[in-house]
Amino acid sequence: MTSTTDSRLILDPTLPILGLAAWSGTGKTTLLEQLLPALGHAGIRSAVIKHAHHSFDVDQPGKDSHRLRQAGATPMLVASRQRLALMLETPGEEDADLAMLVRMVMPLQPDLILVEGFKEWPLPKLELHRVGLGKSLLVEQDRWVQALACDEPDAMSVSVPVLDINDQAAMVDWVVRWVRDWPSKCRALNGECRP
Repeated sequence: MTSTTDSRLILDPTLPILGLAAWSGTGKTTLLEQLLPALGHAGIRSAVIKHAHHSFDVDQPGKDSHRLRQAGATPMLVASRQRLALMLETPGEEDADLAMLVRMVMPLQPDLILVEGFKEWPLPKLELHRVGLGKSLLVEQDRWVQALACDEPDAMSVSVPVLDINDQAAMVDWVVRWVRDWPSKCRALNGECRP
């Protein structure tokens, strides 16, 4: 998906969305593991949409749901008392459609959608950066980066707020403020939010 995708497809003033954008190995999943419980304690129910660069399967060969999916069920939803899984084959798709995924999550009424990956999509992002990886800063090319979380924050000179990626309390505070201020932030994104 290119950055020319219409951001109004995913930005809604009633539901905050924040991407975590970073190069591989920066620690996106690790940070989410730390943020999610803290956000829950702050009363924020967070949905996560994660991009995978490779094929994956949550089903098991031989199970009824796998057999039905192989027979052509699309989508295939399996549910129990504890959880549900929706599997949808997408042959021929260039990449996952974030707008469709956001629309699928919205009826579940989370307080926040966190997006891991999908860094080419036009959505507000918190960039994660580790100087030791030797990678370029995304904030220098991506107007959607709203803040930078870095392991050497004092060395950064950028036009967005800089956070210490190792200061979990500061990271949580920033995300909580992001959720609280979302309606005005959404309006400020150059009219990109749908009415």
